[in-house]
Amino acid sequence: MVYDVLIIGSGPGGYVAAIRASQLKMKVAVVEKAELGGICLNWGCIPTKSLLKSAQVFEYLTHAADYGISVAGEVKADFSAMIARSRTIADGMSKGIQFLFKKNNITHIKGYGRLTGGNNVEVEDQEGNKKIYSAKNIILATGARSKELPGLKQDGRKIIGYREAMTLPKQPQSIVVVGSGAIGSEFANFYQTIGTEVTLVEFLPRIVPNEDEEVSKQLERSFKKLKMKIMTDSTVESVDTSEEKCRVTIKTPKGIEVAETDIVFSAVGITTNLEGIGLEEAGIKTDKGKVVVDDYYRTPVQGIYAIGDIVHGPALAHVASAEGIICVEKIAGKETEPLDYKNIPACTYTNPEIASVGLTEAAAKEAGYLIKVGKFPFTASGKASASGTKDGFVKLIFDAGYGELLGAHMIGANVTEMISEIVVARKLETTAHEIIRAVHPHPTMSEAIMEAAAAAYGEVIHL
Repeated sequence: MVYDVLIIGSGPGGYVAAIRASQLKMKVAVVEKAELGGICLNWGCIPTKSLLKSAQVFEYLTHAADYGISVAGEVKADFSAMIARSRTIADGMSKGIQFLFKKNNITHIKGYGRLTGGNNVEVEDQEGNKKIYSAKNIILATGARSKELPGLKQDGRKIIGYREAMTLPKQPQSIVVVGSGAIGSEFANFYQTIGTEVTLVEFLPRIVPNEDEEVSKQLERSFKKLKMKIMTDSTVESVDTSEEKCRVTIKTPKGIEVAETDIVFSAVGITTNLEGIGLEEAGIKTDKGKVVVDDYYRTPVQGIYAIGDIVHGPALAHVASAEGIICVEKIAGKETEPLDYKNIPACTYTNPEIASVGLTEAAAKEAGYLIKVGKFPFTASGKASASGTKDGFVKLIFDAGYGELLGAHMIGANVTEMISEIVVARKLETTAHEIIRAVHPHPTMSEAIMEAAAAAYGEVIHL
């Protein structure tokens, strides 16, 4: 059988591309060696959010008196039960993908896929048996894995990556988290909230360094309220795992500091899965660890495409899904437009949450814009006060001349849900005054968007 589309990898890029291709009446197969849904559903986005929800519920219970509720007895975090809940949810999501494959008549080929030249893919199953499959179009969606630094080799026990961080056999008393991006900050938040002593080490001058500077400062304040130790401008030089506790040597602006900890969690980024998938045999070029593609994810090799973490662009699940849809619609001959990478939202599910899209204030100034900045703190929000979630703010950046919304940066409760309003507004080229005049319901957290826009133009009511 010759498939219309054969996809290697079933993550948010691969499985979404497969379903869309099936909707477009193509014969589709997906090669996947592990669980359907890839890292996101099984070892990333979904299970981590489950753990963070458990931590949030635990925090609510420990502060129940703040809400006028008396809880009898001591509130304890059952670490094993939290982990088990997380794994159950991940398994359920993976089974959901199995259902969608059956519903859409998508063939799941179990095994490890590699290009062999032409329009062929060799798949090796768990027993070592190999079989060749042919397709008119092949999409590479092999994703990425936890990055290892030379001086921070993961052993899966004392120096771990994100997989081990969500399946530890017992709760550590202490943990050093290296890297304060979304993954590092989320796990640091989870463990600190449930009672583990966390030290968060960041090489750059501030945590969540890709976010607006004011957002970074707010998250650091919130983390310090939890008694988390934060070390910026700092580097882990070495880790001695020969004793029961890890001895972590950290270079700081003040000199060398040695920390003793149960676990070192390396969250320094990801590495693309490009090895052993036949790129050289197929004649496919890479650049800085990414497959070279055009605006529609075509490689220079006829009939071979690549999407998701292995191509240039933000390594985010929703980006991979959007790329997959554009890719297969182009294959099907439909009218489609390239993805606007300047309007991609980024979310970090710490407490408080972070959500952003577009230019930061510094980037807007650097780009030469004359700007107006509006900021509305949740301390002035009635809904935030009622909810007991007053940490954070909404910050909007506008072009002073035309009112164009250049960027939005939020930190606070539920802001990961609120950012979509901004993404749609930017897509529709909505101006500041249109946001101000769009009536927002009261009381809601989303009122802060309207108020921040009004603040930029001196019309804010509740400040």
